[in-house]
Amino acid sequence: MMKIAIASGKGGTGKTFIATNIFYTLLQNNYRAMLVDCDAEAPNSIAFFETKQIKESEVTQLVPVINKDTCTFCGKCHEYCNYNAIFILPPMKVIQVIEDLCHGCGACSVACKVGAISEKPVSLGQVALYSTDGLPGLIEARMNIGVMSPVPVIKAAIRQVDNKADIIIMDAPPGTSCPFIQTVASADYVILVTEPTPFGLSDLKQSVETLKTINKPCGVIINRSGLGNNEVQEYLSNEDISLLLEIPFKKEIAELYSRGKIVSENDSFFACQLSEVIRDIIEQHGNSHNQR
Repeated sequence: MMKIAIASGKGGTGKTFIATNIFYTLLQNNYRAMLVDCDAEAPNSIAFFETKQIKESEVTQLVPVINKDTCTFCGKCHEYCNYNAIFILPPMKVIQVIEDLCHGCGACSVACKVGAISEKPVSLGQVALYSTDGLPGLIEARMNIGVMSPVPVIKAAIRQVDNKADIIIMDAPPGTSCPFIQTVASADYVILVTEPTPFGLSDLKQSVETLKTINKPCGVIINRSGLGNNEVQEYLSNEDISLLLEIPFKKEIAELYSRGKIVSENDSFFACQLSEVIRDIIEQHGNSHNQR
């Protein structure tokens, strides 16, 4: 099994467009592929496929519950909490857990020496498994409204992948913060999707530098090529980063995508291009993946 993350430094570059079309193309080429929508704040990959839900599981996190009758208001739990999730006023004997800030690390339970802290599960979101063409193929991570971080939901979604699959495509959240890191950290290769604009180049550079820190190989797909300038191509050449594909800025592509259609289903040349991109990635990076 090889895991390929589709990521971008900013939203709106066409990351989900690439992820869904690669997934469809893999299925058409008889790969046992799965698509994991890790953009838990706004998942939408399912909109492009006819699916049937197989199962859904709740993702929970244990948060502290403080027994005020037992608590001595020593403040140790507040000191141990790196996320300021415990508010305390010892002189007034006031202590309160701010659940939205809690990361469920359990440090407060370790700090408390009088047994005043227990834990309760709180829902963070859901992970749903869907079938495509009768086979398990799409996993969706969806966090609850108001939850501070989607990372636990993303981790739970990635754990649901079928170990019998040949290739896992992970549609990463935009940006370069923790959700992005959590997704690409488990990938064997990262496809960065960008656009030929100053904003696209700026965020691409941030993504590349972030991937360097965790030693992840990557290549770039330029979407809407011809819309801006050639600075992205120049940057890739100077940094010796693979330019995997340039997708032209075409009205026909935009129309299909806006109607929730898979472009590679309607454009055989585009499907062939995506097949070649994946084939090259497997040939160049599949051996190192198998050795790990």
